Amino acid sequence: MGTMFGGGNTITLFRIRGIRIAVDWSWFLILFLVIFWLSDFYGDLLGQPGSSTEPYLLAVASAAGFFGSIVLHELGHAFVAMRNGIGITTIRLWIFGGVAQMDRESDSPGVEFRVAAGGPLVTAAIAAILIAIGLISVGGSAFQDAIQLQVSADANGLIAMVAWLAAVNLIVLAFNLLPAFPMDGGRIARAIAWKITGKRSAATRFAAGLGRVFGFIFIAVGIFIAFNGYVFSGVWLALIGFLVNGSARAATMQTSVTSRLEGVRVGDVMDNSPVAIPGSITIEKALEEYFLRYQWSWFPVVDDQERFLGMIVRDRIDQVPEIERLSTVVSDHLEEQSRAFHISQEALLESLLGNSDMRRFGALMVTDGGGRLAGVITVEQLGRALKPQ
Repeated sequence: MGTMFGGGNTITLFRIRGIRIAVDWSWFLILFLVIFWLSDFYGDLLGQPGSSTEPYLLAVASAAGFFGSIVLHELGHAFVAMRNGIGITTIRLWIFGGVAQMDRESDSPGVEFRVAAGGPLVTAAIAAILIAIGLISVGGSAFQDAIQLQVSADANGLIAMVAWLAAVNLIVLAFNLLPAFPMDGGRIARAIAWKITGKRSAATRFAAGLGRVFGFIFIAVGIFIAFNGYVFSGVWLALIGFLVNGSARAATMQTSVTSRLEGVRVGDVMDNSPVAIPGSITIEKALEEYFLRYQWSWFPVVDDQERFLGMIVRDRIDQVPEIERLSTVVSDHLEEQSRAFHISQEALLESLLGNSDMRRFGALMVTDGGGRLAGVITVEQLGRALKPQ
């Protein structure tokens, strides 16, 4: 599920377009429970013991499909975020779902809405495709039985697996669309409130309030279900309620601080006289005239039109052999992917909170509409803006 929840230490499984797909140890518990439960279900459906090969393989395939569905859900968020200039480093799965870790917050209600809706749209598409496969294969009545997990369903094991995955994706979709911040539906609610009020902080307080209400509802319903014999499901729902409530409360507390940045733009507090190195000069000249003179560990690099090209770091150019320093230019040794280490001077200052690039360098370059270097914003300047006046 596309929430802000997260686990502890993770194991990297693979990468997609530079995004690390990782799982917390608790995710393996979910896969084990899914396989254990579905083995018995498929065994009953096929008239075989749950430990037989076919039921077990169907259960493993179902667990893999469930895993893939959650990854695709989070990739829906990730790809929309990346298309809107927000970096994604990791997608992490754990016992209560998943999270695509963004390097910064959305800077407009439109971006917030699109990113929040990306995951549910993918999940809806997965459910629609699976339902279409089932209906075409066995017809409406048999597939309806299968999707309700009825053992008497007039369908084979593969169709039963398709039905189970369709049902799971429908549940994930419905649950995520509840307006309980920080789940997807809560983020969509925040985007709408932000658009109406024009204030992110007020919208966050509104969405977080909804999140706390739903958190308490989940806890109450979970306890009720547990006392009526469904202990596992009840405890599970109650735990989700505690997590939603805690995350919503934390968002409210954070908003009380970040509201001081409401309406302040990066250009309002930046240093508008940054020292930049021309990309066309040699490494030798950059060392003598900039690094040795200012004793800084990095500098922004610009072209002849003052457009920002990226960052040059002392540690990297120190590795250039001395014999090559007179013939090698600065633009050939920019820090990898550092061209993205900038922000528009029109961006809201609050969009810098949690920015991973800013944490790395302690600053971000500020550019104008033409991509020219206009200034620099530092962690210290952001900290001063957050302090009460």
